[in-house]
Amino acid sequence: MFTKRPDKEPAPLEPTKVMGMPTPQAAPVHAPARPSPLARADKSMPSVIGADLTIMGNLISKGEVQVDGEVQGDLHCSHVVVGERARITGGIIADDVVVRGQVMGSIRGLRVTLQSSSHVEGDIYHQSLAIEQGAYFEGKSRRAEDPTAGMKPGQPASAAPGDAPTT
Repeated sequence: MFTKRPDKEPAPLEPTKVMGMPTPQAAPVHAPARPSPLARADKSMPSVIGADLTIMGNLISKGEVQVDGEVQGDLHCSHVVVGERARITGGIIADDVVVRGQVMGSIRGLRVTLQSSSHVEGDIYHQSLAIEQGAYFEGKSRRAEDPTAGMKPGQPASAAPGDAPTT
């Protein structure tokens, strides 16, 4: 389980000569440096809502979000993937939206894709929309130059851009 490290480093090997030529000495092997957690956050690692997780409230992220569980609230992020067994009751605002699961609410995205296993009940505001054969979609689709423009985090996704939040 544990091994004791020697108190002293082993002495370096002396170069030997083979046929009058010195043999190359092996360079010391170092373990690769592990990236810090902050460095990993800069890369596009998605935030994952696991299948066993239910979130009640709005989610706001600057990066990618993968939902495999349940969200009861709005999602506002740059890229979202709704997994096959995922369920979202609320609106989605993102540049890229890929739906494989269930969404009960409006979707606002530049690029929206409803895959064959998706079930969407709500309006879709989009720049481009792709619906695979077998996808279920009940609602209106509206093309807009920038469907996410003017949408502030925390503002309901069902509100039109520029609408004042209701109290």
